[in-house]
Amino acid sequence: MSQLTVELPPYISTDEARLLLAVKLFEIGKLSLGKAAKLAGYSKPTFIELLGKMEIPIINYPAEELEQEINL
Repeated sequence: MSQLTVELPPYISTDEARLLLAVKLFEIGKLSLGKAAKLAGYSKPTFIELLGKMEIPIINYPAEELEQEINL
């Protein structure tokens, strides 16, 4: 795994930056839920809860596909 060093402003903690990076990478599909949770330093259930508080969907299911499934 690669390593990145970043200078953060004093008002952003390392834990917060790690969480926000993991959330964004999950949101854009670059990391799975499990890998994002691990990067953020949380268990899957806790990470899912945090995603919910941030209003980030856990399942990306396009409306068109959902409609097709309902009409089957």
